[in-house]
Amino acid sequence: MSYFAPQLIRNSKNNRGAPLNDYLEKILRGQPINYEAFLKKLPESFRRRARDVFATDRVQTNRWIVTVLDEAAFAELQNIAQAPASRVDAAKKGNSHRHGTEVSFLLVYHQVLASGRPDVAVIGTDSVDMGFHRARSVLVVENERNFYQYLQMLDFASEALGRHVRLTNCDVVLGGGNRITRGVVLDWLAGYEDVFCAFDYDAGGLQMFSTMAAYLGDKAIFVQPRDWQPWLARFCKLPDSTERFTRAVSLAEGFGFMALAEAFRSTGKFMEQEMILDE
Repeated sequence: MSYFAPQLIRNSKNNRGAPLNDYLEKILRGQPINYEAFLKKLPESFRRRARDVFATDRVQTNRWIVTVLDEAAFAELQNIAQAPASRVDAAKKGNSHRHGTEVSFLLVYHQVLASGRPDVAVIGTDSVDMGFHRARSVLVVENERNFYQYLQMLDFASEALGRHVRLTNCDVVLGGGNRITRGVVLDWLAGYEDVFCAFDYDAGGLQMFSTMAAYLGDKAIFVQPRDWQPWLARFCKLPDSTERFTRAVSLAEGFGFMALAEAFRSTGKFMEQEMILDE
């Protein structure tokens, strides 16, 4: 059930507490937030249309799971939250977290690794420092354990996509949390011909894919089994709320992932990425 407190609008001048960007990052990660405090941080124009931009479900006292209904409005809000010219500039103003990090560090497996240890790509606003030539495609893996088992994930992607996916033609990147949806990282990913997204099969994973697809277009490809029936027993994670479950079904249907939406409905649960490794 959505929750909205009209009285919060009258308290809009109260800007103490966590910065707006912290709330937005938690929303992207599917973590519960104090929605009442979050509303106080919103610009007046966003506060007036909060019902159209966000859906909420209370999971405990003063904590709500918030899902995004309007991706374009959310992207605009992210830009506003990162308004300072630089992180240093934001720090001078009292809180560096008001500005998005201008440099991101990505762990990458690629075909010319000298050992089993992943390489690092340093991605900045105006430069990229990496000691390898990118492959044609990239597999973005959400979970660290799955990323470490990159060979098994490449096998899974090959079967799911119906094509031969190996390090010779596909780099593997760790994309946990909201790191992979940062602007500088999305710009870098746009340099690949295909961006295969291996995320959790839940509202959070689909939300992250939605953000990437909005930026990368058809280059972003969601990695999922072609036949979900053999995987239904691995749907073990109970949704945090009815709202999260409904959001996952809605996102799946919106992308045309009808078999995944039916898997959600038939099991009433989500499937975490680690279950791919449960052979």
